[in-house]
Amino acid sequence: MSDVAAFFDNVSGKVNKDKIQGMDCVYQFDITGDDGGQWNIAIANGEAAVSSGTAESPSITITMEASNFVNLLQGKLNGQMAFMTGKLKIKGDMALALKLQSVFSLG
Repeated sequence: MSDVAAFFDNVSGKVNKDKIQGMDCVYQFDITGDDGGQWNIAIANGEAAVSSGTAESPSITITMEASNFVNLLQGKLNGQMAFMTGKLKIKGDMALALKLQSVFSLG
């Protein structure tokens, strides 16, 4: 199993329950390249539900190449720097992007 798929398989245990209280949104992840794929995480009522595939109407869509995503997960790539250099593309609610690292305990 790739590091990307492993992250999504185990993301429920990585969600910071304190940080998602009151959130009602859907994060769509479009991970490109080898070991990529599409996943979405719906957050509501203090819970996070992970599904493979594309969400019907995500609040935010995050697009990244798989190797860059793994580097982000491992703390080798700073999210803001990735965004500034075009390695991380965001469509939708930018405020949710700013919460990404703390919500999912990245890095």
